Amino acid sequence: MRYISAMRSIALAVTPGMPIFDLAVPCHVFGSDRPGLPDPWYELRVCAIGPGGEGAGAPVAARSWFAAHTPHGTEELIAADTVIVPASADVRGDPPQELIDALREAHRRGARIVSLCSGAFTLAATGLLDGRTAATHWMYAALFAERYPAVRLDPSVLYVDHGDVLTGAGSTACIDVCLHLVREDYGTEAANTLARQLVAPAHRPGGQAQYIEAPLPERTDDSLAPLLHWAAERLHEPLTVADLARRAHTSPRTLVRRFHAATGTTPLRWLQGQRIARARELLEGGDLPVDRIAELCGLGTAANLRRHFTRAVGVPPHDYRRAFRARESRTPSAV
Repeated sequence: MRYISAMRSIALAVTPGMPIFDLAVPCHVFGSDRPGLPDPWYELRVCAIGPGGEGAGAPVAARSWFAAHTPHGTEELIAADTVIVPASADVRGDPPQELIDALREAHRRGARIVSLCSGAFTLAATGLLDGRTAATHWMYAALFAERYPAVRLDPSVLYVDHGDVLTGAGSTACIDVCLHLVREDYGTEAANTLARQLVAPAHRPGGQAQYIEAPLPERTDDSLAPLLHWAAERLHEPLTVADLARRAHTSPRTLVRRFHAATGTTPLRWLQGQRIARARELLEGGDLPVDRIAELCGLGTAANLRRHFTRAVGVPPHDYRRAFRARESRTPSAV
């Protein structure tokens, strides 16, 4: 099935000295043809924002041993549907004025602006984050708050999505942000397929904690993975912390402590996130009534689903399904 996303063209801003990882992740996600994903996929353009306004055609050294050679510059960046700003090379310095002006113009045109890691410093410099909540790497929280007091920084979350502007945390959270964009543009099935190919978690909610005290258990037999898999297959059941603790052969208090150390959240919040993700899949993939979806997700009633879904996603289930079908209606016939 051919599918055309409303946010298909992506411009990746490359500035001198930026970290390689934050540059590589969006290139890998949006710039590679992969089996099993919607066709056509994104159109990725790497846009050089060089020193002194050199721009397109001039190689930009992300590191002394790595340079980006691209014919694209600010013109293509301004014209894109989505603009991604990777991490900044110097969070204490000012970003290139050329980039600030281009981001403002792209936003005025209606582009979605996305920052990864310390790229939030660049977005903050444009004024697009003033009065809004934003995310960045937790290590930069104090400096960011000092430099941009008009922005409400939340240093604990993976990403914050305002629709037109999205800010993400550092390092592997770049993958979460990119999968979130795919989910918004192409739906849950495409995001899940891509996550499997990347061997990455299919969905970590933006509100999940960045920093987890003990991300790896000391013993392999202490992993919560079997419990999480067991619970994910029983979302339709009224699971409690006591149920999960019993399955894990531990006390509820111990389970809560282990759960937070492994996931950065509580068992009930994790379950709620999984149920909302399941509801999205069902709304996208069929015509089940909302009350039936509520039962299958373990949220009980249609009213309960509407309340929790709207709080998590920003729109009620019916509106979400309608918007998703509207995107599908722009799809050409199957080929």
